[in-house]
Amino acid sequence: MNGKTRSTESAESAEFAEPSAVIVVGSGPTGLLLAGDLATAHVPVTLVEKRPQKISNLSRAFVLHARTLEQLDVRGLADGLESKGQTLDRIRLFGRLNVALDTLPSRFKHLLVIPQYEVEKALRRRAEEAGVRFVYETEVTGLSQDADGVNLEVRGADGEPAELRAAYVVGTDGIRSAVRDAIGLPFPGKSVIRSVILADVRLDEQPENVLTADANGDAFAFIAPFGDGYHRVIGWRRGLDVPDSEPVELEELREIVRLALGRDYGMRDARWMSRFHSDERQAPAYRVGRVFLAGDAAHVHTPAGGQGMNTGLQDAANLSWKLASVINGHADNGLLDTYQAERHPVGKAVLRSSGGIVRLAMAKYPWTLAFRAVITTFLNHVGPAGRKAAGQITGIGYRYEAPRGSHSLVGTRVPDVALESGRLYEALHGGRFVLVVPGATAPSYEVGEYEGRKDRLAVESWASGRRTTLLVRPDGYVAWAAESPDADTVEAALTAALGRQVLAGRARQ
Repeated sequence: MNGKTRSTESAESAEFAEPSAVIVVGSGPTGLLLAGDLATAHVPVTLVEKRPQKISNLSRAFVLHARTLEQLDVRGLADGLESKGQTLDRIRLFGRLNVALDTLPSRFKHLLVIPQYEVEKALRRRAEEAGVRFVYETEVTGLSQDADGVNLEVRGADGEPAELRAAYVVGTDGIRSAVRDAIGLPFPGKSVIRSVILADVRLDEQPENVLTADANGDAFAFIAPFGDGYHRVIGWRRGLDVPDSEPVELEELREIVRLALGRDYGMRDARWMSRFHSDERQAPAYRVGRVFLAGDAAHVHTPAGGQGMNTGLQDAANLSWKLASVINGHADNGLLDTYQAERHPVGKAVLRSSGGIVRLAMAKYPWTLAFRAVITTFLNHVGPAGRKAAGQITGIGYRYEAPRGSHSLVGTRVPDVALESGRLYEALHGGRFVLVVPGATAPSYEVGEYEGRKDRLAVESWASGRRTTLLVRPDGYVAWAAESPDADTVEAALTAALGRQVLAGRARQ
């Protein structure tokens, strides 16, 4: 390996290594979670990144929502991240709208304010420990695919071309995705707001809330702590439309924050400032043959509601177990089509919700301000509407479409319910399915070997007296459910979901 570690290689050394089953392009949070999941499922995976091996503190995401925290909990990471961030049990928008999170049906009745780089550190450590092979300073220049796999054309730091081979490729390489361009997919949409300023600054006065965000019609501002004495500030002012390359002065940002929030909190000592524009775009397909898109490569949204990174991480959680099932021979290729069917509508819904928030924030005319006031009053005072808004922003409220005639729970997210052995999300560790059955008074099932391994399915019992039998997918959604089924029915459901017969015997009393 010419002195390089097993997990970190150049394009040249990776070219001659044994081909990976999957190549993930892009080492942001989405790519790291996906690669870590695949490696945990014993799928050989290479992660290609055009940047050098480092984690930048210039990332924009600062919020983990409840559903994402649940997915990280399944991977044993949530508690560690919670210790590094600050929790917030409600979101306050437009000065009056309160989105309550403390009533969420989740272990995580809050959002977590934490810099993206802390999330990346935890996910990269997990991926390295699972055996992901990293190839840094390597840029994708093209690809071709055939019936058996994908040839990925890359260029290393020395400028020399190389080629990598895999059964599947996943582009998690952001808004300017080279993978998306290589498969010829458009990225329709538009810029919603321009000349947004980002800065990392110190503050002489601490804001009253952990996360501060407000707008007055001509400006809006957002402030969140890094935890190291610096705060990330985002500001926008109506009528300011200059190129992203235009230099930023700290006084310009101070003025925006004063307009939006009433004061600038003694903003000083900027260690970094930049401009950017915010787009709303979505690829028409998340799969082309053996190539997939996830995260910002598949969809980008305004930062309103903090849903961007969260949506990408949930894309990865949906795709990873499906790829592992197909590659390991437990499911046919058709399972991979459900990634598009399930995640594309969620991406579209996030575009609508985040876009709606930012357009309300930008309201200027009397009739648009009046509409915002009506919406705010409605969501504050009509419980079901407020809960639906909270469910959408946090990801808790999404469900996947179920086949006709299925049990009403199929496709729904399962909370971290209590089992006789502990918590459901602990039972899901390692990417397993979990069959949850009634307690000792009902039939139980003895799980047999699956090709010599026992890590594909766990059988657990409700801690309560519930009688429903659930088969929970590795991403925490219901694959199948029934009321008091017999052993043959359960066996058929497991065979359909897991691809093999997994029961050692019949039901026993």
